[in-house]
Amino acid sequence: MPHAIDLHAYVVGFATSPLARWGACLPWELPMQANAIVRELLAALPAGEYAIEGDIAIHRSARIEPGAVLKGPLILGAGCFVATGAYLRGGNWVDANCSIGPGVELKSSFVFAGTALAHFNFVGDSVLGAGVNLEAGSIVCNHRNERADKNIRVRSGEGGTLQPSGCEKFGALMGDGVRIGANAVVAPGALLAPGYVVGRATLLDQEQDAQGARAGNATP
Repeated sequence: MPHAIDLHAYVVGFATSPLARWGACLPWELPMQANAIVRELLAALPAGEYAIEGDIAIHRSARIEPGAVLKGPLILGAGCFVATGAYLRGGNWVDANCSIGPGVELKSSFVFAGTALAHFNFVGDSVLGAGVNLEAGSIVCNHRNERADKNIRVRSGEGGTLQPSGCEKFGALMGDGVRIGANAVVAPGALLAPGYVVGRATLLDQEQDAQGARAGNATP
């Protein structure tokens, strides 16, 4: 059965964002093209609003603390904050008013407005909707290191059949308003509906029917 995953059902603002032209992509296809997509978007940015150096564009209202490591291609939107010790690499697009805390690593991801990665998080190869919050120490894994077959599998819908994505690096698609508790681990291939909550110090692995997720949440 082919994948049927509508990015717009997870991220309401997708259709009006600079990413709109990629709206027909499957969620793991965006991180796979992160470098190319971010470079294309960067070329169209208004230079008066952004400080652009090479393949890094930082909105003039964003605040970057000393000691943050920013590697291109990268776009940081208006009002963003990046703390000391943060590490951004592999092609990232970060929308307005996002917060990247100390010790956070963000790799090949697309982050919508108002999302906060509190501190000491890893988020790899993911799409995070607006108003998402990751508490301290929570991790979004992007690779099945524990097995010989590295192909990421996703489960569309509660109790849906696992389907291969055809890629070896994909973290999560998180809908608007998702909350990830402190020290939680989200295993590769997660599809989290808007408002989904993962409890503190739990494991969410949708290959195993979402073990550790708080009762009452479901993916669409």
